[in-house]
Amino acid sequence: MSHYVGRGTVLELGLEMWSRRRWLVLVVFAMTLASAVGIATSLPNIYRSTATVLVERHQVPEAFVRSSVTGELETRLQTISQGIMSRGKLDDLITRLGLYPDLRDRVPAEAVVEQMRRDIKLELREVAQQMTGRSATVSFNLSYRGRDPETVAKVANTLATLYVEENSKVREQQASQAAQFLRIQLAEAKNRVDAQEAGVRDFRARHTGELPQQMGVNLATLERLQAQLHLNSANQLRARDQRMRQQAESYPEVVRVKAEIAALERELAGAKPDGNSAADAAALDEPDAEIKALKAEEQRLRRDINAYQRRVESSPQREQEFQELSRGFVTAKETYDSLLKRYEDAQLSENLEQSRQGEQFRILDSAIPAKQPLAPNRIRLILVGVLLSMGTAAAAMVVAERLDTSFHTFDELRSFARVPVLASIPHVASAAETARLARRRWLATVSIALGLALVVLAAHHVAHENEQLVRILSRGVS
Repeated sequence: MSHYVGRGTVLELGLEMWSRRRWLVLVVFAMTLASAVGIATSLPNIYRSTATVLVERHQVPEAFVRSSVTGELETRLQTISQGIMSRGKLDDLITRLGLYPDLRDRVPAEAVVEQMRRDIKLELREVAQQMTGRSATVSFNLSYRGRDPETVAKVANTLATLYVEENSKVREQQASQAAQFLRIQLAEAKNRVDAQEAGVRDFRARHTGELPQQMGVNLATLERLQAQLHLNSANQLRARDQRMRQQAESYPEVVRVKAEIAALERELAGAKPDGNSAADAAALDEPDAEIKALKAEEQRLRRDINAYQRRVESSPQREQEFQELSRGFVTAKETYDSLLKRYEDAQLSENLEQSRQGEQFRILDSAIPAKQPLAPNRIRLILVGVLLSMGTAAAAMVVAERLDTSFHTFDELRSFARVPVLASIPHVASAAETARLARRRWLATVSIALGLALVVLAAHHVAHENEQLVRILSRGVS
């Protein structure tokens, strides 16, 4: 019966329990420690190899050739990692290199791929830039852990090669896509420029003479036509005056007197009529013909003046329409020129990436097989096993004491019965009982030995080739 209130110190109680339960404590301690040591010694070794990849900046200065591949290096690394860590890539790598043979027989392919993702580690190395103060990635480490050191190093180098190739592929693809996009945009801009140019040509053809550039010519021509019209009017007045004088001279009385005078002159001169009457008739008709011609010329001049006046009057509207067309053409031409410059830069960038002169990854240090395992840390596991064994043994001793209902001392009996104890009779064992106790000790010893053996075998069976257990026990180890 366990009533220890007021009975000595904790140390004294512990010594009393140890004296009664030492064999139980030793057996539990031995069993627990044997299992811990068996697990620690039977766990497989896990090795890790690391490859270092250097980030080489542009070999051609960006002042000469500007790269069309934009975005931070860290972002591109994450994109490349997502591609390499995809199920298809890793599954192909697992099959090609024969990784996780035991695990593939026990779990689905998705679980194997997920385990490989956990075994791969990407670590960036950054330095602070003096000019901007920002951190820049100069290299990164690719690590892989596994059972066989040779295979682990091979996988790490394969992953590093995949990163190098994938980076070149991604940069070439981005440069090519940028050039292709600009090529399409440039063709569309060229079509817009051609359409605007055709519109300007059609506008000029439809409104010839009304364009703003022709305003000065139209005004000069209009002024010249008005001067010609003024001169025509003066000529018409002169022709009308001449005709009026000729008409005045052709009156009958004037004509008769002129005929008599002419006859007298001929008689005196003894000459014949010389046909001047016909000439005089023609002279009479000449002013009418001139007036008719001047009137026709006046009509033509007035038509031309009206036409040029309409051109001058419509010139402001045509100027506004032409400015709108010109503005659209200039905008389209500027856009085309800008896209053409960008397209030329994109072509240079594409050639730069194809010739591997841009930012590239280069394997600086290849992974080599590790000589020392990364896990498990057997010494640490054994020390933890010792502590766990001691705790388990102490717990077993306390539980045994709690479950024991017998009295071991007079004080326990007195505290329980509250009656006086008169005497204590010791146990006197007979020869048969002594022999029986000896057989029990022998059987117990054999049982304990067999139990220890079974515990060690069970620990070996559980821990042998159990990589998952190694990763669980070594969780947190970098």
